[in-house]
Amino acid sequence: MFKRNVIAVLLAASLPLAAHAADSYTIDPPHTFPRFMISHLGFSTMEGRFDKTSGKITLDRAAKTGSVDIAIEAASVSTGFVKRDDHLKSTDFFSAVEFPTITYKSNSVKFKGDAPASIEGNLTLLGVTKPVTLTIDAFNCGADPMDPMKKKQKCGAAASAQFKRSDFGMKTFLPGIGDDIKLVFEVEAFKD
Repeated sequence: MFKRNVIAVLLAASLPLAAHAADSYTIDPPHTFPRFMISHLGFSTMEGRFDKTSGKITLDRAAKTGSVDIAIEAASVSTGFVKRDDHLKSTDFFSAVEFPTITYKSNSVKFKGDAPASIEGNLTLLGVTKPVTLTIDAFNCGADPMDPMKKKQKCGAAASAQFKRSDFGMKTFLPGIGDDIKLVFEVEAFKD
């Protein structure tokens, strides 16, 4: 009898943990694009994006927790102008040969109501790691409408942040080319 009661208590204690299991998502690379914007000589805003991104996201909406682990291939930078892209890959900017991967790893995900609102984490660029906060501007989860059976679940989000490139040691052409970089991160991820 005692043994059965102990087993029943242990099972009951494990139920809340099972109810709060985090969902895991894998980044969908063809629908995920980190973009950046930077002042060009004070005349215009130059934009670019990275075409190769991978990573994992976990969300536990009941417990209001989560995590983000993103890897961006520096050599996939694209601005629509090959000569500029080659220069951005050089040691003047992203130094893509020496530092092939840009990463973002979360420390915490803050929720507002039932949806994530911001992510505190660390951006690693050019081998330098600094805290960067992503503000989540849009968030949606549901069945993938392209799945005929409507069984594949997916989440999408738009997040943004601003930081100084000089904080990461990227100082070429300052101040002509701006120091402030705006990062806009459009992401879709499939539930594992």
